[in-house]
Amino acid sequence: MAVSDRDFARFQRLINDEAGIWLAPVKKALLVGRLARRLRELGTTSFGEYFELVAANEAERIRMLDAICTNETHFFREPRHFEFLCDRIFPAWRAEADAGTRPRRLRVWSAACSTGEEPYTLAMTLLSSFQGWDLEILATDLSTKVLARAQAAVFPLEKAREIPEAYLKAYMLKGYGGQEGLMKAGPEIRQLVRFSRLNLTHDHPALGRFDVIFCRNVLIYFDKETKGKVVHRLLDHLQPDGYLFLGHAESLGGFTTRAKAVLPTVYTLAPPPRPER
Repeated sequence: MAVSDRDFARFQRLINDEAGIWLAPVKKALLVGRLARRLRELGTTSFGEYFELVAANEAERIRMLDAICTNETHFFREPRHFEFLCDRIFPAWRAEADAGTRPRRLRVWSAACSTGEEPYTLAMTLLSSFQGWDLEILATDLSTKVLARAQAAVFPLEKAREIPEAYLKAYMLKGYGGQEGLMKAGPEIRQLVRFSRLNLTHDHPALGRFDVIFCRNVLIYFDKETKGKVVHRLLDHLQPDGYLFLGHAESLGGFTTRAKAVLPTVYTLAPPPRPER
């Protein structure tokens, strides 16, 4: 099944308008590969016919975006981020709370949570560091398909290799019988995480502010204009002393002066400029 240049351009514009994802012309084969199965399921004979359906039907449009989105993730992905949290940020916050200068409350946003490994990793690190604190993790993604898997919190047992042994024993449940070969996130970490579908290219003023925002390996899929808008939306939701974590191939360089790097791919808000005299 092939897609014409005209129909590819129509999908290209629609996907960019809906999700901020820009499919370069070399991605034509990816579009065909991701959508061909759905066309066969519907008995649709052409990409042009399927585009008309997608343009008119919101539910099918969401399903199309689910198919297009790339969802690759792991527990404790980019380990130095979690080392930085546990070794430097968390001890400082605990000390501030003991001194009475910080409330014992933390809000964390996993802004592209995929199938859940990232928010559950964050839940494990938070619970092990902040006993008795009010902890909240918001986990969002554009794809309803991966959100359903994340909420189920069931993973192949082979993923246990990605989790340090102490965390694995404390927070993950091994399946037996009909669940052999699987593991499930334990109730202590599941109750910390709230999942919601969210489009990062739209405004969401009701989200409030977060002490930590993880938005890793997402900006690489946006064009320059969309990337800049998303960066500023993320910074709008960051606490003045909070931290924004990006993916290893991402940077805020050239997109904003509102943030400063404390490590490669880790940012805090920059001090506001002094008014001119």
